[in-house]
Amino acid sequence: MERERLGSRLGFILLSAGCAIGCGNVWKFPWLCGQSGGGAFVLIYLIFLVILGLPVMIMEFSVGRASQASVIKSFKNLEKPNQKWHWHGVAAFIGNLLLMMFYSSVAGWILYYFVSFVKGDMTGITNEASSHLFGNMLSNVPVMIGYMAIVVVLGFAILCFSLQKGLERITKYIMVLMLALMIVLAIRGFWLDGAKEGLTFYLKPDLAKINGNVIVNAMNQAFFTLSLGIGSMAIFGSYIGKDRTLMGESINILVLDTFVALMAGLIIFPACFTFDIEAGAGPSLLFESMAGVFNNMNGGRIWGSLFFLFMFFAAMSTVLAVFENILACVREVTGWKRVKACIICCGAMLVLSLPCALGFNILSGFHPFNSSSSVLDLEDFIVSYCILPIGSLAYILFCTSKKGWGFDNFITEANTGEGPKVTRWLRPYFTYVLPLIIVFVFVMGIITYEFADGFTILNWIKSLI
Repeated sequence: MERERLGSRLGFILLSAGCAIGCGNVWKFPWLCGQSGGGAFVLIYLIFLVILGLPVMIMEFSVGRASQASVIKSFKNLEKPNQKWHWHGVAAFIGNLLLMMFYSSVAGWILYYFVSFVKGDMTGITNEASSHLFGNMLSNVPVMIGYMAIVVVLGFAILCFSLQKGLERITKYIMVLMLALMIVLAIRGFWLDGAKEGLTFYLKPDLAKINGNVIVNAMNQAFFTLSLGIGSMAIFGSYIGKDRTLMGESINILVLDTFVALMAGLIIFPACFTFDIEAGAGPSLLFESMAGVFNNMNGGRIWGSLFFLFMFFAAMSTVLAVFENILACVREVTGWKRVKACIICCGAMLVLSLPCALGFNILSGFHPFNSSSSVLDLEDFIVSYCILPIGSLAYILFCTSKKGWGFDNFITEANTGEGPKVTRWLRPYFTYVLPLIIVFVFVMGIITYEFADGFTILNWIKSLI
C-alpha cells in the first residue's frame, strides 16, 4: 500500500498540534490549575512540558518517520531480529481505541452544550438549574448515544477522503477557526470586572503554594495533555519528509499546544472571579459553572455559543487525529482501501463507545473504583495512568537502548533536515534521567489514585508507617 503524504509543513504542524490540543488543554488544564495554586501550577507545568514532553515527542516522531508506518508496525520495522518491541504496537493500538471510547462521549457533551446555547435553551436558566442540566444530560440515553454517534460518524466521514483532501484540509480550517474564537473570547474576558483578580491568580506564581501535590499534578498534566506513548504523534511523523529536524517541529507543536492551554485559562479565570465561581470547582467547571457564567453575562447566548464551539473544535481536532491513527493501523494490517476501512472502523467505534455513553444512565450502577466512579473513569485510568506512561517509557527505552533501535539511529533520524538538533550531550539525560521521571509519574499516579472511597495506596502506606 503506497504511503500517503501530507501536502505541507503547516498541515503537519496543525495536525500534530491538533492531536495534542483537546479536552486536556481547554477542560482539564483550567480546573486542575484552579485546584493547584494558579500561577504556581502553571510555572511547574511549563517546566515539565520542556523536560518531559518535548523529548518523548521527538522520539515518537522519529520512530514514525524512520519506520514509515503506524504504531502497529513501526516498532517491527525498526527492531532487530527476534526482538519483541512490536508488542507495544498492539498495546498502543488498544490505547487509541480506549481513548476514543470515552473521548467521543466527552466531545458529544460539548456539542450538546453548543447546540443548547445556539437554540437558546440555556437562556435565562438559574445557576441551580444550570448545575442540574449536566446531570440530566448524562441520564438521557438518546442524548448520550446520539451526540456520541454524531462525533464518531462525522470524524470517520471526514477521513473517508484522502489524507490531504480530508484530514489535512479540515484540520487547517478547524485550527484556524479555533484559534480565532479563542482570541476573541480571551479579549472579552479582559473586560470583565474580575479580570484583574483572575489574571493575578492565574499568571502570578505564588511560590509558597508549590508543594508535592502541585508538582505531581503539573507533571501528570504535562504528560497527559500531549497524549504521548500510544503513537498518536508517530503516525504524522510517517506522513512527512526529511527536510526538517524533528526537534524544531516538536518545539513548534509544543508552543502551539501550550498557547491554547494558557489561553483557555485567560478565558475562564476572569469569568470565575467576576461571577464568584470557585476556580477549583473540578471537572464540572466547564459544563456546570461556565454555563452559569454565560447566563449572567450580557449577550451570554452568543458568548456561550462561541465558547462551546471553540471547545468542540478543540475536541474534534484530537478525535480526527486519533481516528486517523486507528485507521492507519487497520489499513496496514488488512490492506483495505480508506473508505472501506472508515466504514468498518466507524461501526466498530460506535459499538465500543456505548459503555461510556451508557455509564451514567443504564450502567450507572457500575462503580469500578469509588462510589462516584463510572465506565469513563475506568477507561480513563487504563489510558492516562497506565498505557500513556508505560508507552512513553517503551519509546524512550527503544530509542536509547542498544537492545532497541539505539540512540545513534534515533539521533540520526531526529537530526535529519534543517533546524534545531538534539545534541549528544543529552544522551545521559535521555537514557537514565528521563526513564526515572516516567517511572515516577506512573508510580505516583497509581499510589495517589482513589481506588475506593477515601482509599489510596499512598494513604495506606502512610498508615503503616
